[in-house]
Amino acid sequence: MQQTKTREAEMLEKIYKNMKMGSDSMINLMPAAKDDEFKSLMTAQLDGYEKFASQARERLLNVGGEPKEENVMTKMWASVGMKMNTMMDSTTSHLAEMIVEGSTMGMTDTIKLLREYENTDVSETAIKLSKDIIRFEEKNIEIMKKHL
Repeated sequence: MQQTKTREAEMLEKIYKNMKMGSDSMINLMPAAKDDEFKSLMTAQLDGYEKFASQARERLLNVGGEPKEENVMTKMWASVGMKMNTMMDSTTSHLAEMIVEGSTMGMTDTIKLLREYENTDVSETAIKLSKDIIRFEEKNIEIMKKHL
């Protein structure tokens, strides 16, 4: 008998997937970075994505959900797109622009999730996690704007 997925599990699955996408993007972009200071900013952002993915995964498992990442083809095309994009221009400014765009998408997706689930039976822990992610993405954007 298949168990119906809770709203909390749905929300946490989406958060997990978004955070893994952010993590994968950082990993794909890092080889193009030439500036050590900028690389360390990217590493800090990668650590944040991994931390949030881990929190979402742990919480998701606690509510009976199953962490899922993007399918292999989606990941592959995203990776190829980033490689092509950085082949044309791998300046710090361009990488920062790509990161700002990715963080903006991640923040937008998380705000939409928050609005969709905040007045439901989803736990305060999941709501707080999404708010923390929004603040994290806002901070990432501010940091990267200095490198545009």
